Amino acid sequence: MPEVIFPGPEGRLEGRYHPQREKDAPIAIVLHPHPQFGGTMNNKVVYNLHYAFYNMGFTVLRFNFRGVGRSQGEYDQGVGELSDAAAALDYLQSMNNNSKHCWVAGFSFGAWIGMQLLMRRPEITGFISASPPANMYDFSFLAPCPSSGLIINGAADRVAPPPDTRTLVRKLQEQQGITVTHEEIEGAGHFFEDPYMDQMIGTVTDYVKRRLTETTR
Repeated sequence: MPEVIFPGPEGRLEGRYHPQREKDAPIAIVLHPHPQFGGTMNNKVVYNLHYAFYNMGFTVLRFNFRGVGRSQGEYDQGVGELSDAAAALDYLQSMNNNSKHCWVAGFSFGAWIGMQLLMRRPEITGFISASPPANMYDFSFLAPCPSSGLIINGAADRVAPPPDTRTLVRKLQEQQGITVTHEEIEGAGHFFEDPYMDQMIGTVTDYVKRRLTETTR
């Protein structure tokens, strides 16, 4: 998988880009957890989500937010990280002009950034939010949430407690015109440690495959 360096708002960003042969393949970006708590694009959940999308026929990009790995800049409370995600999507789209589907997947802090990206980019057709930290960050900007997606978390998550995630899901499910699907994996923690990783990825794969056969947003 080729390493790529592409321009971000604060200098270069480091990523891993995995193209398909088909020119009109769907595209996806995958966003990593909190940079100040060891989050990188090589996080296990991010890595597995990346390959899940690739194996479903997506051209995929994951990358390091500013100040992580070889990405320039420094941590910016989520504001700059959202700009980084927008730059990553620009880069991915610039090489894949014919894509009919554009997805964003994020884990933990990356889920929060991914949901904000949805609000900025109407071309995003679906999202995956794994372990969204609804207890730490305000998700009220999703009014209304512009596209349908899957929120998936572990029932034994101690970092982002399930009751907060359920409250977020309930609010989103009240909105018209989109469908937010919620899956809670019994026994799984925040990081979907084994043996739960395969189950989480299987759930994501089933959901995305189903959405790709539907024509609605």
